[in-house]
Amino acid sequence: MFYAILAYHVEEAITALTPEEDAELMTDLLQIHERLYREGALGPAARLGATQDACTLRGPGAGMVIDGPFAETKEQLLGLYVVDCATRDAAIAIARDFRRVNPTAVYEIRPISLYLPGVPLSVTQS
Repeated sequence: MFYAILAYHVEEAITALTPEEDAELMTDLLQIHERLYREGALGPAARLGATQDACTLRGPGAGMVIDGPFAETKEQLLGLYVVDCATRDAAIAIARDFRRVNPTAVYEIRPISLYLPGVPLSVTQS
């Protein structure tokens, strides 16, 4: 069985790290990643982009795109998709496709950056 481990943190605390502190944190995390990878327990790992770069698709019909990840507190993150798109609009179009078949869901669209060296994932350059 696969599990998603979603790392929640105070965003300002992470963005306040110096490049050296961030590199030290990543070195520590990569030691765990490498162990899990050797054990065959780790798939792709990604750091979500900044919340200010996120948008949410909600509302009736085709929905309305709202800046930011503003899910209601009664809503929980139940799954995620990683899609390879050249633009934010292309990602929104895919979210609208999901919404067409699941109209009660709310979809947050956020850029991600890979930070696990050696694990291949095709990425479209924008």
